[in-house]
Amino acid sequence: MNTLRLTIGGMSCASCTKSVKKAITSVPGVKECHVNFAAEQATVEYSPSKTTVKAIQDAVLKARYTAAVFSEEDIISNDHQNQARRKAQQQSLIRKVILGGGISIILIVGSLPMMTGLNLPWIPQWLHNSWLQLILTTPVQFWCGYGFYIGAGKALQRKDATMDTLIALGTSAAFFYSLFATVFPGLFVQQGLQPDVYYETAAVVITLILLGKFFENRARGKTTEAIRKLIGLQASFARVIRNGVVISIPLPEVQLNEIIVVRPGEKIPVDGEIIEGASTIDEGMITGESIPVHKSPPDEVIGATINKTGSFKFRATRIGKDTVLAQIVQLVTQAQGSKAPIQRLADRVTGWFVPGVIGIAIATFVIWLSVTGNLNMALITTVGVLIIACPCALGLATPTSVMVGTGKAAENGILVNGAESLEVAHKVQTVVLDKTGTLTEGKPTVTNFLSVKGTANQNEQRIISLAASLEDNSEHPLASAVVRYAQSQEVNIQDVRDFIAIPGSGVQGYVFNNLFNDFVQIGTLRWLNEQGIYTKVLQEKKQVWETAGKTVVGIAVNGEMEGLMGISDSLKSTSCEAVKMISQMGLEVVMLTGDNYPTALSIAKETGIERVFAEVRPGEKAGIIKTLQNEGKIVAMVGDGINDAPALAQADVGIAIGTGTDIAISASDITLISGDLQSIVTAIKLSHATMKNIRQNLFFAFIYNLLGIPIAAGILFPIWGLLLNPIIAGVAMAFSSVSVVTNALRLRNFKLKI
Repeated sequence: MNTLRLTIGGMSCASCTKSVKKAITSVPGVKECHVNFAAEQATVEYSPSKTTVKAIQDAVLKARYTAAVFSEEDIISNDHQNQARRKAQQQSLIRKVILGGGISIILIVGSLPMMTGLNLPWIPQWLHNSWLQLILTTPVQFWCGYGFYIGAGKALQRKDATMDTLIALGTSAAFFYSLFATVFPGLFVQQGLQPDVYYETAAVVITLILLGKFFENRARGKTTEAIRKLIGLQASFARVIRNGVVISIPLPEVQLNEIIVVRPGEKIPVDGEIIEGASTIDEGMITGESIPVHKSPPDEVIGATINKTGSFKFRATRIGKDTVLAQIVQLVTQAQGSKAPIQRLADRVTGWFVPGVIGIAIATFVIWLSVTGNLNMALITTVGVLIIACPCALGLATPTSVMVGTGKAAENGILVNGAESLEVAHKVQTVVLDKTGTLTEGKPTVTNFLSVKGTANQNEQRIISLAASLEDNSEHPLASAVVRYAQSQEVNIQDVRDFIAIPGSGVQGYVFNNLFNDFVQIGTLRWLNEQGIYTKVLQEKKQVWETAGKTVVGIAVNGEMEGLMGISDSLKSTSCEAVKMISQMGLEVVMLTGDNYPTALSIAKETGIERVFAEVRPGEKAGIIKTLQNEGKIVAMVGDGINDAPALAQADVGIAIGTGTDIAISASDITLISGDLQSIVTAIKLSHATMKNIRQNLFFAFIYNLLGIPIAAGILFPIWGLLLNPIIAGVAMAFSSVSVVTNALRLRNFKLKI
C-alpha cells in the first residue's frame, strides 16, 4: 500500500469532508482515507496495482473539489501558496463585508418601525419603501452571497448538502418571501396578512456569516504559524568556497560536500561536519535548549542554528529536503494533517448533520404553520433553524487543537508523529527508560583494564589492539569506547575477517596481522561462559566494578580469557530531576537495560528508579513491554530508536531520543530532539493540555448546536413567548467556529518549560 497526501481545495465547511472522503473511497484500490478540514488535506492509503494517483484526483474533481498532490519537497512553496490564497480570500471577504455592512445598517434603520411596532418620525419615510430595500438587498444577496449559492449548487450536483446549502436556503427564503410580498402585496392583504418584508434579515445574516468567515480564516492561519516559524529559520544565503574564493550564493544552490564558511552571528545554512575552527552554537530553535553548545572538528552542525562566537568551516552533508530542519517541517506538517481518534464522533455527526437540520427546518415550518396559521412566524423560525446550525464548529474542534499542539511541541524540540500519538500520551501510566543513551550520555569511557596474564606492557597493548580491531567493526556505543581507549594508548588497528555481532551478548571475528591469526571474542562474561570459556577467574573483579556502576566486558583470544574492561557511562545532568518529575506526575518509572544487574541497580539507585529489568537482550525488550501492558498499564517506552526499535513499536507510545542531527525517527510516536529527559514531562503535559482543549471545543460545538437549533425552532415560545430573530441566529452561527479556533489558539500560550 502507498500513502498519498492531497491538498484539497473548495471545501467550505466540515460537511465537505464527508463528500471528499466518499469520492476518494469510491475509487477501487483505496483502502483508507481521512480528510482534515482545518488543514485542507486528505491522506489516502491505496494499492498502486489497483489504482493511480490521477484516478484519485479525478474522483475528487468529479465531486466538484480540487486535489493537488502534496509534495514534501515543496512545503515552503506550498506554504507561500496557501498564504497567498488565504490573503486573497481575506481581501475578497472584507470587501463583501464592507458593502454588506453598509447596506445592512441602512436596511435595519429602515425596518425599525416594522420590527418595533413604533412610530419613529426621525426615520425618513422613504427608507420604509420595500422596493428600495429590494434594490439595496439584491447585490448583497447575489454578490456577497454568491459563494454560498455556488457551494450549494455543487453540493446539489453531487446529491449532497453542506453548510452553504443551509445558508443559501435560509437567506433565500427570507429574500424571495420579501420579494413576493413586494411585488404582490395585494395577495397578502386578501388573506388578511401584512405584506411584511425581511430583506434586512437576508442581508444582515449574509454579512455576519462572511464576517465570521473572515475572523475564522484569520484564526485558522495562525494554527500553522509554527510551520511558518520553522521555515523562517532558514538562512537565505551560504558563503561557500569555490575555486579557492569565498562567494555568497542562494541557499538552494548549495551542493553536497561543499565547504562552507560561517562567521560569528550568522545562521548555519545547511547540515554538515566541522572541518576547521571552533565555536559555540545556539541550537535552541531546533532542540529547544537555551544553552549554546561548543562545537569543533569533527562535530556535526545543524542548518538554521546560529553561530555565536567563532568562525569555522564545515562540509555540507545534508542539503535541501534532507536537512534536519526540512525533516522537522515534514514531520510537523504530517502530524498537523493527521486525525485523532477522538474526532470520530464529530465525523459521524457531521455526516448526517446538514440533512438532519434541513429535516428539522421543514418540520418547524409545517408545525408552526399548522398550529398558529401564522406564515410570518413559520418563516422566521424556519430561517432561524437553517441559519443557526453550524457543522463547522464540530469539524474544527479537534484538528485545530492538534495543529496548534503539535506546532507548539515542535517549537520546543518535541516532534509528534501524529494526532493519535498526542492523544494516547496523556493516558500513559508507566514510563520505561532505556539506560545507555537515554538515562546516560551514551558516550561510555573505558575506566579500568585488567590483563589476565599480568601487566607486561607489551601483552596489554596486544590485547587492547585485538579488542579495538574487532570493536572497530561494531556500531555499539561500548565498541566506540574501546576504540577511543585504544587510540589513547596509541595501539594499532588491524584487519578483521568474519566479523559477527551477537545482539545483547558480544562480537567475535578473526584479527589478522603479520605474525598472528587470532580468533577474538568480546562480550559479557555470561556469553563467554556459554561459549565454553573459563571466566570464574575474573568474577570477583567483575563484581567489584559492577557495584561501582561500571559495565564489564571480557576479552577472549583463541578460546581463553585474556582481559577485562570496565566501562563507565555518566548520567545525563537532567536524568535524576526528570525521573523525579515523572514520578511526581503519578507515573511509574521503570528501567530496562541489557546491562548487568549490579550496574543497573547502581544507576537506578542514583536516579531514584525502583523497578529494574536488567540483562535483557534487544529481542526480549518488546516482551517486557508486553508484560507491563498485560498488567493493564498504558506504557511509554523511551529509547534511542535503534536497538530499542522493537520495544518502541510494542509500547503504546514510543518516545525516541534524538541526538541533534539524528531526528528522522519517524517510526517512533514522539521524538525528543535534544535528548533531555525533562522533555518527556513536557510532552505528556502538552498532551494533557491538548486533549483538554479538544474536549472543550467538542463540548462547545455540540452544546451550541444541541441548544441553538431547538431555540431557533421556537421551543421557548410556548413557555415564555420568545422567538429567536434570524439575525441573532446569524450572529451565533458566524462566531461559533471562530470561538472554537480561538480556544485552540490558547495552546500557543501554554507554558511548556518546566
